[in-house]
Amino acid sequence: MTNEPIKHYSDFKSFYPFYLSQHQNTICRRLHFIGSSLIVITLGYILMNAAWLLLWTLPLFGYGFAWLGHFFFEKNKPATFTYPWYSFLGDWVMYKDMLLGKLKF
Repeated sequence: MTNEPIKHYSDFKSFYPFYLSQHQNTICRRLHFIGSSLIVITLGYILMNAAWLLLWTLPLFGYGFAWLGHFFFEKNKPATFTYPWYSFLGDWVMYKDMLLGKLKF
């Protein structure tokens, strides 16, 4: 796994290019997309059915698929370990960019 030197990012705009550099492997990005899609679907189900006990599955879907992508395909440490908030935002911006075709799926 590659270890990037810790850099302080003062805003998300400067962080996002770094975030994308940590997601160059298409399988890793696809796993992120699957995990994020499962979050959206599951959250919709939870809200429509008041199935609050399923809330615990959301981090499992999101982080589980993403971390598989990082550890086995991207071969790097997930950015969330160092930049949890910006990384969370990055996941959803990258998801949007893949949905809109701005980022290769």
